[in-house]
Amino acid sequence: MKMYLLSLGAGILVGIVYSLLNVRSPAPPIVALVGLLGILLGEQVVPMVRHALRGAPVTLGWIAEHRLPHVCGELPSGTDHRQAAAPPSRRDDSTAG
Repeated sequence: MKMYLLSLGAGILVGIVYSLLNVRSPAPPIVALVGLLGILLGEQVVPMVRHALRGAPVTLGWIAEHRLPHVCGELPSGTDHRQAAAPPSRRDDSTAG
């Protein structure tokens, strides 16, 4: 339920920003795509700040290794969809001779 409320809140916030910018909703495709890019990049700010607060340098190599894969489409760590694959088919012993 919490995820739905957060999503609703984010949607309301985006609606307010659209209204302030005089952009109709749904936004024109290019505006929507730029907004989605902003969301993806904005998601990376918190991990980068946490990394920097631990005293570790935020280098281009670190960004390319840890943040860029998420922005470019890799699934978040901890999500292994291979385990969610369909179970192997059962052998039907009734047809065995």
